[in-house]
Amino acid sequence: MQPHGIQAMLEEGHGRLSVLDEAVIKNIDACKRLSAVTRSSLGPNRMNKIVINNLDKLLVTNDASTIVNELEVQHPAAKILVSAAKAQQEEIGDGANLTISFAGELLQNAEELIRMGLHPGDIISGYSKAINKTLETLDELVEAGSETMDVQNKKQVVSRMRAAIASKQSGKVDRLCSLVADACYHVSPESPATFNADNVQVAKVLGGGGLRDSTVLRGMVFKGDAVGSIKRIENAKHENYAKSEEAKLEELIKSVADSGAKVIVSGAAVGEMALHFCERYQLMVLKINSDFELQRFCRMTNSVAILKLSQPGPDDLGYVDLVAVVEICGVRLTVVQNEEGGNSVSTVILLASTDSILDDLERAVDYGLNTYKAMCKDSRIVPGAAATEIELARRVKEFSFKETGLDRYAIAKFAESFEMIPTTLAENAGLNAMEIISSLYAEHANGNAKVGIDLEEGVCKDASVMNVFALKYAADAACTVLRVDQITTAKPAGGPRREQPAGMDED
Repeated sequence: MQPHGIQAMLEEGHGRLSVLDEAVIKNIDACKRLSAVTRSSLGPNRMNKIVINNLDKLLVTNDASTIVNELEVQHPAAKILVSAAKAQQEEIGDGANLTISFAGELLQNAEELIRMGLHPGDIISGYSKAINKTLETLDELVEAGSETMDVQNKKQVVSRMRAAIASKQSGKVDRLCSLVADACYHVSPESPATFNADNVQVAKVLGGGGLRDSTVLRGMVFKGDAVGSIKRIENAKHENYAKSEEAKLEELIKSVADSGAKVIVSGAAVGEMALHFCERYQLMVLKINSDFELQRFCRMTNSVAILKLSQPGPDDLGYVDLVAVVEICGVRLTVVQNEEGGNSVSTVILLASTDSILDDLERAVDYGLNTYKAMCKDSRIVPGAAATEIELARRVKEFSFKETGLDRYAIAKFAESFEMIPTTLAENAGLNAMEIISSLYAEHANGNAKVGIDLEEGVCKDASVMNVFALKYAADAACTVLRVDQITTAKPAGGPRREQPAGMDED
């Protein structure tokens, strides 16, 4: 029998899902499963996940962005949630877990409405109205006076940064906040809105006394030794080279030394003959393999990279106060400091006993940096600890009563979805979620809009403040999934795939 319709358009071996139950419900189910993976890692009492990626590398982490990236999600609908989480991570630097978890809750409530007979179009309409109402309400919940803040004031910065870092390293908040605030202060430009998080480098060292021995350096740190026997130079002018040549080598190196340079930074391998002449003329040689690090080094020292070895001009030379090789916990590091001469790069040196702890600390620092970047652009804050979510749920629920169409049911479900956040926070902390939510609603009904959950005492009280993002990304992702009523996949490319082993190696 000859195929017809779309069957005749595609190659044999393609896949196709349509009709409500096959497409929409299966899409929702895939997104719910992804959301369930990350939800228990939400909040300060989060759980860790062990992830083994396609390279058999074992990761122990509670970072949702890392988890979904390493899982290599294949389902088309679940990929939409992953894309929303990535967009949130890139723009704000935090909130990937909230994006995935909230989108999963929205889709779960949408499934209930679909099974009750509501059309996805009505649900999308209701969700769109609800997110618009949510954004309006958020503007009303902004803390008075938070529109202006001094990003050079360490105390204010630390208080704003605590929430983001506590969600990753709840027991080490004070020390991490202090490190990140110091690093940001060193590189903060005159116009705070132009702050660049790439100007803060993180150097990880295995061993030592842990976080208490970690520190901030005004300058850069490179793992590895200097090339050659010269290990320390002070008040150095230096030149950057991407490559080196052999012809007339001594004459060229002598011209570099005569220009006043004391350090040569190379982006490629340094030959033995070139190193010999550098030693003769007392030139310290550093090798930086990463083009990104080389560019950052040039930016910090105000130097210009030269593609081939030649005598540098006065404008090509940069300046640093100190270049020295030091040893920390048995690891040799090259330190480039620029305390006096001005500096646009700072480095947070982290020490820990295992690679997993170092990776988690690095992610916590990244969240702190991105929080600082966000507050430089917009310093407005709202109550945290689920206080804002419960107030949004209450107000959006009231808004649904004023609507007359079928989409009012979707608006009500959208409001109900906000309960996922206090529920998850309470469950992860071992508290009774129903009692917590009831208490929160009672307090907010009495006009106490700042009351949230104190997870340490297990009670509801006036919450500290934090930044809130991610809700719009989650709503947009949920609506996009609901709009899909058909999935068509092309025939897989290539030959037959190798069978996967049934289980892990016994080792």
